[in-house]
Amino acid sequence: MWRFAGKRAIAALLVLFAISVLVFLIFFATPGVDPAARIAGRNASQETLAQVRQSFGLDQPIWVQYGVMMRHLFIDRDLTSFVNRGAEVIPQVQQAIPVTLSLVIGAAVIWVILALVMGVLATAYRGTAIDPIIVVLGVIGVSLPVYWLGEVVNLVTQSRLHDTIFAWVPSLGYVSLSEGFGPWALHLLFPWLTLAVLYAGIYARVLRSEMVGAMNEDYIRMARAKGIGEWRVLLRHALRTSLIVVVSLFGLDFGALIGGAALLTEVVFGLQGIGKLTYDSLQNFDLPVILACVLYAAFFVVLANFIVDLLYAWLDPRVRHV
Repeated sequence: MWRFAGKRAIAALLVLFAISVLVFLIFFATPGVDPAARIAGRNASQETLAQVRQSFGLDQPIWVQYGVMMRHLFIDRDLTSFVNRGAEVIPQVQQAIPVTLSLVIGAAVIWVILALVMGVLATAYRGTAIDPIIVVLGVIGVSLPVYWLGEVVNLVTQSRLHDTIFAWVPSLGYVSLSEGFGPWALHLLFPWLTLAVLYAGIYARVLRSEMVGAMNEDYIRMARAKGIGEWRVLLRHALRTSLIVVVSLFGLDFGALIGGAALLTEVVFGLQGIGKLTYDSLQNFDLPVILACVLYAAFFVVLANFIVDLLYAWLDPRVRHV
């Protein structure tokens, strides 16, 4: 197991290095892209452009620029914005990370619990009226756009019924966990539920499909022949093998959401997370902030996949020898 984990860790580091090089080349070495022109502004003279290139080190060879940028980002940690002169990039990312982590972790807990309950019940009661009801609920959850659902939730809780039923709902925004668990969770309750609806439906359908297929396997028949109860067979045998696909899917989705894919939810509920920061930096073409956000997102996606590989190997020991 340790050898398998070591191989995956080395592969993850190589992937992160390759991503950093690729992202840097896209934004700094693509033909027609001149960061100096963006920094200097429109109609800047050639003298001004030359001064900007010299000031930001953009007149150096591309590999030197890459090394300097990585040093300022990871070692000196003093990389500054090209748009807001003097504004350091690392504090902006650090300020946005807790918001996104709070949103995604809370929503993930909700959607995993809902998906497990819905998937197991749909499998246990397949062929009855409960099965199609759960499947339909899952399809509805998948079909509802997060942005639209969030706007409807805000319309109901913040406007139409705020003075009556939802008077306890706070205004949009984020409250740090340091101010208390109650205010923190209350501000994130509806963002959690909105984001969880989509993924709960997807995961419930995937889990049901995997478990229904597993119930026809030989080891399930063997367990039944030994006199093991149906619910124990369902939870102890069918569910464990079916979780392999779900774990893989969860790793990809969770890593992507942590990396900024929860942008729409953040925008709708006024959360200044990493997705919103990435979006704003792209609007301003602030290359250092874009680079930091992309590498941050890549780190969490790679980390999530690394953890998924370990869980996959734990669930299926055959994977360790691949």
